[in-house]
Amino acid sequence: MDVSLQKTITFILFIGIGLLLKVKFSTKAEVVGIKKIILNLALPATIFIALLGIKVEADLLLLPLMALILNALLFYVFPLLLPVLGIEKETPNYRTAKMLIPSLAPGLSCFPFVLEYLGDSYLAKAAMADLGNKVFVLMILYVVAMNWHYKVQKKKAQSGKAKLKSLGIAMISEPVNVFIAAALLLVGFGLNLDSLPFFASETLSRLSLLMTPLVLLYIGLAVNIKKDQLIQILGVLMLRAGFVILITGLLVMFAGISIQNDILLMLAFGLSACSFWPFAHISAVDAAEADEEKKTFNPNFAVSILALSFPLSTILILGILSSGNIFAEPTNIFLLGGILSIAGFGLPFFLQKKVKTTEKEELLNEKMGVSTSETS
Repeated sequence: MDVSLQKTITFILFIGIGLLLKVKFSTKAEVVGIKKIILNLALPATIFIALLGIKVEADLLLLPLMALILNALLFYVFPLLLPVLGIEKETPNYRTAKMLIPSLAPGLSCFPFVLEYLGDSYLAKAAMADLGNKVFVLMILYVVAMNWHYKVQKKKAQSGKAKLKSLGIAMISEPVNVFIAAALLLVGFGLNLDSLPFFASETLSRLSLLMTPLVLLYIGLAVNIKKDQLIQILGVLMLRAGFVILITGLLVMFAGISIQNDILLMLAFGLSACSFWPFAHISAVDAAEADEEKKTFNPNFAVSILALSFPLSTILILGILSSGNIFAEPTNIFLLGGILSIAGFGLPFFLQKKVKTTEKEELLNEKMGVSTSETS
């Protein structure tokens, strides 16, 4: 059996184990605890090791900018499609989707698979690209969320100094950012993992081994999809995936990118699940609006998007990375992007048609009941 296929089966088994363990994790706090271990220990250690193992080149500095451009495209262009999918403009659901859709969570949904299939050097590239994404989700989306909050509630916005202070605290309090900054500083002085004391390098190495199993178990434990809005959210996420894949295909074609692993990295990174950070901003705004009738966001809708985003991203990333060189060809990239886009558009229409049919049947049954009663 092919090694890539065996890896895929192993990953699916870990996710399955996570699903089975749901009965043992009775509270949400227990699952959140696993996520905190991933984000605060395993992921920073893994990225730190990966960054120390590479040579910083000028080309790598383009990666954060490319990720930031992708975030911006998803933020400004994709929301134009949301009304077509049944999410009306200037509603809490619309603002919630507009916050979550352009955000990426590569640490939980992309990095483990990039590490396993493409290796340390490509994980380092993904980590560099994530710097741009981090700026977007931690800083830009925070400012956006607060501005929307002040606009909806008709309040006076914070001063620029207060905004910068709160953003600075958010950036420093994120361990991943601290480890990335430390790693880049060491690399700038020409140091690597072997330059560190043995106890430090050994501790970091052992922590990094925890990441892949914990992330897979977390995906199995965290997935909790509700029936309401399931088809609509699935359509939005499939259209998001198709949009990202088509953009990647255009970049590969016009930039003349031919290295297979570079193309696979671009696809995997772009298909990362929606990030938890916009949800944190949404939760903060919702807490501030506890006594308000009019709401800026819908936290329940945000949770539903996150719950479906992780398994869908996992399936797509695993499928692409385990397929070998199939999706290194622009033709196949465009084909996959087209299929996902058509499916994304089609699902909500199917839902609307089904709802209308159900409503007609209920109305007909009510009329028949009235008619029978009158005849009696």
